[in-house]
Amino acid sequence: MSQTLSSHAPDSPRSSQSPPPSGVQGDLELELLGLANALYNLGTTVINDSTKERDRPGGAKPVGLRANEVVHHLATIDDKAQDIRTMIPFQVLSDIDSARNPMQLTKERLERAATENQFMNGKIAAIDSYRKLLNEALASNFPETAEYLHPSQEDIKMET
Repeated sequence: MSQTLSSHAPDSPRSSQSPPPSGVQGDLELELLGLANALYNLGTTVINDSTKERDRPGGAKPVGLRANEVVHHLATIDDKAQDIRTMIPFQVLSDIDSARNPMQLTKERLERAATENQFMNGKIAAIDSYRKLLNEALASNFPETAEYLHPSQEDIKMET
């Protein structure tokens, strides 16, 4: 009983009903899906060939055929890649090579961005609080500067 890959990975952000993008990028995405299927088929063939089908009569080994399918997909992807100028960050490729889960990486990076955002909002609130205290102290000690230190509501709206 062999399993085949579904039209999308379970972790994929895109649903199976969503068509690939049109044009060269869509063709490349479909070719990558074909490569994933070919790699899966090659892996299952190798496992089957090395276990229960080892002593199959006739000696026909489908591993070579599966390997040729993978090579064909890789060649097609290389040809299509010449027409695409999308740059992929090296860190993403490094993470994939290290077999790190893309969904986990995305989650970690979003959590880190949220943490940094909260930290920065805290800094902004602290600076705003300090500015208000400083303006009050300056206005009480130097009354002639009060009109410049307390912005009107119109000035605040223009800043945001």
